[in-house]
Amino acid sequence: MIGFDHQARIWLCTEPTDMRKSFNGLSALVRNQLKHNPLNGQYFVFVNRRKTQMKVLYFTPTGYCLWAKRLEQGQFRVQPTSKGQKLLTPAGLQLLIDGIEVQKYRQFKRFKGA
Repeated sequence: MIGFDHQARIWLCTEPTDMRKSFNGLSALVRNQLKHNPLNGQYFVFVNRRKTQMKVLYFTPTGYCLWAKRLEQGQFRVQPTSKGQKLLTPAGLQLLIDGIEVQKYRQFKRFKGA
């Protein structure tokens, strides 16, 4: 798995995406459809209509990076949302990639130091 910056936001595009798109096409989707700046260091996750392929686009100081995964069996569990996007945690993305769906969870309060 790629090493994620734990301070960066991870946005999942819940609308199906054409996986023929590469750097320019996906960055245009980020600007026009998701209304984000693709150059600000956030991660953008896209899944195709059949939910068998995933691409993650992000920008580093030296240029764009594109990570891709194609499933041989099964599907990524992506539920459409009214906003067309969903904020994920790094752990949430890892669960999505690994095919694990959490039905119900409870997160307990933790101390946050200054």
